[in-house]
Amino acid sequence: MIKFNNIYLNFNGKIIIQDLSFEVKYGEKVVLLGKSGSGKSSLFGLLLGFIEPSKGEILFEGGRIDKKSSWYVRKKVAYVDQDVSIGNGNILDLLNFVSGLKTNKSLDFNKVKVTGLLGDFELSNDTVYKDIGELSGGERQRLAIVISILLERKVFLLDEVTSSLDKHLKKKVADYFVERENCTCLVISHDTIWLDNPAVKVFDMEEGKWKQ
Repeated sequence: MIKFNNIYLNFNGKIIIQDLSFEVKYGEKVVLLGKSGSGKSSLFGLLLGFIEPSKGEILFEGGRIDKKSSWYVRKKVAYVDQDVSIGNGNILDLLNFVSGLKTNKSLDFNKVKVTGLLGDFELSNDTVYKDIGELSGGERQRLAIVISILLERKVFLLDEVTSSLDKHLKKKVADYFVERENCTCLVISHDTIWLDNPAVKVFDMEEGKWKQ
């Protein structure tokens, strides 16, 4: 599904990633573990084609990711970033904007589906009438997750998506993704709710190997 082959990444003479190789198979849930600066978020940027490796290659569904193919990858991947970059303004306007994009024309953003997902993540039905600025950090995280699910992508890149949630909601989010057999997840997190789940594989970015 996703394969990193001998990846090197340098920024301003600093080595961020060195000779990294591993593979994520379809349906797997993988946590990327490592201290700050070990290249976890950079790996997402590489996969999405926003940055290019200094050396090595990344394969997605068997095809090499480059400037041309990165557009295809982005249409297949849902990315929820650590800063929850969903902009400002009315949430309903945001949903209408996202659903109106050319690449999302075939998707179903109907009221029943949206309110159902809001309920799944314990957000009230009237959330869509609020302004993004009114939401707490945890509410913004859950809203971003809801939007990512509405996109119906098969691959999810989740960067610290449970960091602002309480233990109950952390489990609800982690369980939702882990239990979905038809989706592949790459997760950046130090939350034990992910790391202690036997269905989740853990790859150590610093050691460059899978943890037992």
